Amino acid sequence: MIELFSANTPNGKKISIMLEEIGYEYEVKKVDLDKGEQFNPEFKKISPFSKIPVIIDHKTNQTVFESGAILIYLAEQSGKFYQEKNRLEINQWLMAQMGYVGPMLGQHHQFHHYNPGKSKFGEDRYFKISKRIYHELDEVLSKSKFLSGNDYTIADIGTFPWIARHEWHDIGLKKYENLTRWYLEISERDAVKKGFSFMNKDEFPPLP
Repeated sequence: MIELFSANTPNGKKISIMLEEIGYEYEVKKVDLDKGEQFNPEFKKISPFSKIPVIIDHKTNQTVFESGAILIYLAEQSGKFYQEKNRLEINQWLMAQMGYVGPMLGQHHQFHHYNPGKSKFGEDRYFKISKRIYHELDEVLSKSKFLSGNDYTIADIGTFPWIARHEWHDIGLKKYENLTRWYLEISERDAVKKGFSFMNKDEFPPLP
């Protein structure tokens, strides 16, 4: 059994979706970010930077922090969504999500959604970058079914929850035909629906 320490965020949803996809039993331990529970000394013991998500795999007695590392760990343990023939491509797109797509869209959320009007520079900068991300993802998805080729992988699982916040981005997902096709196809997966609603049973990936 796996304990999942998490919150209802894109990074949190990545792991619940993955756990549903591979069919692992897991128990959610909510970390209330608004109350600052991520800074509790007990949580810091398993998450050095006080970030969610974290898993404890009681079968292997292994604790793993950082969502990308958790996806790789679960993929290796289950043998799913991390095809060896295509591992370099998968790693590249997963790292692109970890180092670029997530952080940049996250900054867009901060300036555009949470704190509008406080920094025109910040709003303009991250809105522009976010539009570029949509364009770049749409372009690669014009050439392949999924991000790293024709197989659904942890790169898609890692990226999907960030695009699922498209309503916050005010970019217009429908304008990007290939990205929309990818998003809708993943949205229809049963495991994605279950994992997406892991903290709110009435929450589903919003339609474009």
